[in-house]
Order: sequence, then structure tokens, then C-alpha cells
Amino acid sequence: MRSARFKIHIDRILRYKIFNWSRRFSYFVYFNPNDHVSPHGPFSHQLFVGNKSALNHSNSLTELQASLNSAQFHVGYLSYELKDEIEDLKSENRSTIPVAHLDFFVPDVRIVFDNGSVTIESEEYPERIWAEIQQENETFENQGSEKFEIRCRTTKDRYLENCRKIKEDIINGEYYELNYCIEYYIDNCVISPIQKYLQLNDLSPMPFSCLAKFANTYVLCASPERFMKKEGPLLVSQPIKGTIRRGKDEPEDQQLKTILRNSQKEIAENMMIVDLVRNDLSKSSKTGTVRVEEFFGIYTFKQVHQMISTVTSKARDDLSATQILKNAFPMGSMTGAPKIRVMKAIEQYEDSQRGIYSGSIGWISPKEDFDFNVVIRSIVYDQRNKRLSFHVGSAITYDADPEYEYEECLLKAKNMMEILTQ
Repeated sequence: MRSARFKIHIDRILRYKIFNWSRRFSYFVYFNPNDHVSPHGPFSHQLFVGNKSALNHSNSLTELQASLNSAQFHVGYLSYELKDEIEDLKSENRSTIPVAHLDFFVPDVRIVFDNGSVTIESEEYPERIWAEIQQENETFENQGSEKFEIRCRTTKDRYLENCRKIKEDIINGEYYELNYCIEYYIDNCVISPIQKYLQLNDLSPMPFSCLAKFANTYVLCASPERFMKKEGPLLVSQPIKGTIRRGKDEPEDQQLKTILRNSQKEIAENMMIVDLVRNDLSKSSKTGTVRVEEFFGIYTFKQVHQMISTVTSKARDDLSATQILKNAFPMGSMTGAPKIRVMKAIEQYEDSQRGIYSGSIGWISPKEDFDFNVVIRSIVYDQRNKRLSFHVGSAITYDADPEYEYEECLLKAKNMMEILTQ
């Protein structure tokens, strides 16, 4: 790999040029930390582009691991329905935007962003790539100006009724907590995914944000949540359970943070998922190394406050990257507990497959270190078939108020609704 560093002011115009250049590739993923400071850091600020999938046959974890033996970066997604490969499960609900269980590519070019510079790594001459980027347009075509009709697969009445049924299941001892999600969708729509991503990121600049293209499918992701990071032997998982809106001013903001910090319901939700994450990490960790670094941390973002816990451990030496991911996927914050039982119930209560939503997007290094987010607060767009989908959800426990949970879903959908109706 050749490498060259170019000093330049990284502004919106440069990002436009880089995104326009990236569109010529079949695959790209832009990881955007939005200058957040958080325990163990946000995503590293980088862009990967390529033209060929690393998975040509089964799109399975086994094939991915075989490809990792090439000692190159691999970048891609794990869809929620990968659970059907990991466990004895089956998804039969409708799929608005069908995708493979997972897809990864080996990048032709990696661009790393730093303060005042970009570093380009490529088999080609980086200087040539930089010249191509400089020649790109600095604006986008104005697509998607029409108003779209956003529909929900689940009516409010059905949502409230399902919440009540889930609570009955919990009271009857079927499970402890279930993350119940609903889908919004648009048929026959044409948007500029890059424009819409930038609008979404302006409204909701998150530490695990990304813009991804997998052939004809785009993911516009404003995620606050990390699924798992591996850095040497260190494993880090940071589940989120607990959400409350921002206040109109500083006193109200502080009051809402206090409400979230002292909410017995939110604490119970977070505790259950932390226990599940500890169990998942223990499958991949050296004995006695799993610990909770932080319980119930309150973190503030532009639109919401979130309750986040941090769990760490030391990975066993004999496990591959894909085995570590498999041992914890799908993430407990998007299922509930116990995991297999609630995944079966999710199929019963939800009206569509989740696809990439509540899956994960990330990268695996040549040394099999990795960093993966949780795909939430995200729009999935099928450019070929002109379909768009996004999901929102919340954790249902025995003391959940269905009306409050529905309002939480609307709060999480707000930013995506806004950019699609501008």
C-alpha cells in the first residue's frame, strides 16, 4: 500500500468533493465521529471505498473469516437477520428492502481524516487520487425536493395492543424485556442519499455516524451506540438503554437529565442489558476479565440524553474476530432478554424484517481489530427500486407505559421525518 498525506482545511466543500468521488465505486463507508469525546473514543474518522465484495458465495460468517486471512481491511455490515445463521431461528416477515445477511468489501482506497490533513492509502499513487478528488464537483444535484408520503407498517392502535400483550408475556414469565420496533417506509421515492445524510448529520451529529453504500443500497446512519470494539486484547461494548428529550433551556435540560438518571424503569432496562452484554462478552473473554467500567452514564447529544453503560473484557487468544462478533450478535440492546426467546417473540409482534436496522456497520483491520456500531436512527434507501425504510423502537418491560413508549418512538423518528419532509 502506498500512502501520502495532504494538508488542507477539511470543510463542507471538501466533503462534497470526496462524496461525489466516492459514488463512482460500488461500495463505500464513511465513518464520522463528529468530534465526540467519549469513553474508548468514537468511530475513527475515515472513508473506505472499493468495487468488489469480499463475499462471493454464501455471505456467511465462515466465508468472511476465510477472507480475513488475506490480512487486509474488511468493511461492511451485519444485518439483524444474521441471527438466523447464528441460532436456530427463521424470519418470515415481509422485507421492504431485502439484503444479504452480511456484506463486506476489501477497500481499494482508505482516506483517514485528521486535523488539517487527509492521508490517502492505496495501491495506486495517492497523488493521482487526490487530484481526482480535487476535480470533483463541490455541489450535489437537487434530488428529492418533492414531498413524500411516509407510511407506518404498524398503526398506533396495533402498537399499543402489542405493548399490552408483551407486558402480559413478561408477567407470565416468558421473558424480562423485549425491544419492540416499528417500520416507516416510502415507496417510489428518489432522493440524494448524500444530501440527506448531511442533513441528518446536521440535526443529529452522533459518535457512531456513518454513510454507507453497498451496491444499490445506502445506509444513512446517525447512531449514538457502539456494538463492540476490539483493540488488541481489549473488548468494549457500550449498550444504550434510556432516552429522554433535550430541554428548551439549561434548567429544563438539567431537570430532564435528573429524571433520566433517577428513573427506576430506565435503570432496570439498562441493568438487564448490561447483564446480557456481560454474559455475551464472557463467551469470548479470559476468565475474570469482564467488568462494568461505567453503570448508567448520562450522555448528552444534540436532540436527546441517553443512558449508556460501558462493559469491557480481555479477549481469549484462540478466538477469531468473527467468532467474537458471533458470540455477541445481535446486540442485547436491540433484542431484550433472554435473547433467543425474545427474538422469537419479535418475529411474532413486529410487522416486517429489520434488515440492516439493529444490525451493525463497521470495519475489521488486518490484525483483526475492529469497531462496529449499532444501526439505529438510520435510513435505508434502495436506489434501484426507489424504496426507503427506517425503524424505531423501545424496550418494553413489565412497568412500561404503552403511550409513553409510543411517544419515545416518535421522538426517535423525529429527525428522519424532518429531513424527508423538507
